[in-house]
Amino acid sequence: MDRWTLHMGYPVVTISKNVSLDNSVTISQEQFVYDTDAKIQNPELFNKSFQWQIPLTLAVGNSSHISTETIVWVSNKTETHRVGHMGSETWLLGNINQTGYFRVNYDLHNWRLLIQQLMTNPTIISVGNRAGLIDDVFNLARAGYLPQNVPLQMISYLSQETEFLPWHAASRALYQLDKLLDRTEDHSLFSDYVLRQVEPKYHKLGWPATSPEGSFMQASYQTEELQREVIMLACSFGNKHCHRQAVSLISDWISSNKNRIPPNVRDIVYCTGVSLMDEDVWEFIWMKFHSSTAISEKKVLLEALTCSDNIFLLNRLLNLSLTSDLVPDQEVIDVIIHVGRNPLGRHLAWRYFREKWDILNSR
Repeated sequence: MDRWTLHMGYPVVTISKNVSLDNSVTISQEQFVYDTDAKIQNPELFNKSFQWQIPLTLAVGNSSHISTETIVWVSNKTETHRVGHMGSETWLLGNINQTGYFRVNYDLHNWRLLIQQLMTNPTIISVGNRAGLIDDVFNLARAGYLPQNVPLQMISYLSQETEFLPWHAASRALYQLDKLLDRTEDHSLFSDYVLRQVEPKYHKLGWPATSPEGSFMQASYQTEELQREVIMLACSFGNKHCHRQAVSLISDWISSNKNRIPPNVRDIVYCTGVSLMDEDVWEFIWMKFHSSTAISEKKVLLEALTCSDNIFLLNRLLNLSLTSDLVPDQEVIDVIIHVGRNPLGRHLAWRYFREKWDILNSR
């Protein structure tokens, strides 16, 4: 275990099919680093000799069948191993069910075969592996090991995905990309593409159901989480139906003074409402934040106030958070962080943080 406990970081294992017909693959390992430029500029920081003893589980599959896994121990920089029978349309899958602490990369042809498999029949690959493939492919592209079109092609199978974990892996990666692109001219292209993958599932799952008495119908945990994940993606990337639904739920709350918004999507509805509706809604949420006694609800309401696209209101919130007794000390940093996550508030939060550094630091 020394190599795992004493080396920093963790490895990326690259599996490449050999062109020769002897059913062999070349497996190499190196330390996984997000900033590949840093590796070139500061070679002394990255120990080229880092090697791990890696128990790599492998399976081969095709459109209708996946083999049982075999285990290969990888302890050198590069090794060649024989695996089961492989044709030109056979794909390889490593780290079965994500039991190993490393990322897996493949040659581009194998990535294409895996994407094709997900498009035609995703269930051949287990849920854990589908989530792992999505997580690996986005992070490998982020670190420069793969072109960015590979992960974006992979998510085009998502409308067929019925499980929560792969959706969760995809949404985490997509929000990260969104943050990088939100101030570029290509942002609308990216948003439209993501929405095309999300909308079929969004319309199929709908919103949490309420009974006539206004109580919430309990679905299974996985179903609720999947529904929440898809609603959040739809609203975040600009689906009009999702926006109308959020506005309608907030309007109903304001007019009836009864909060009939399903608890597991309240944060999404509050945030979407505040960003789309007028100043009165912001004031209403601020008032509810004052009067609420439930800590968890207060946190959600405060976070929603940072979603406004009104710079005056964002500034006001930053100032109120520091000067009023209404915002507990430990929440002040959260306000700055969440204002900074709002593309319109990014420079505000940074400026405010610098200006108020002495107060923040002394606290």
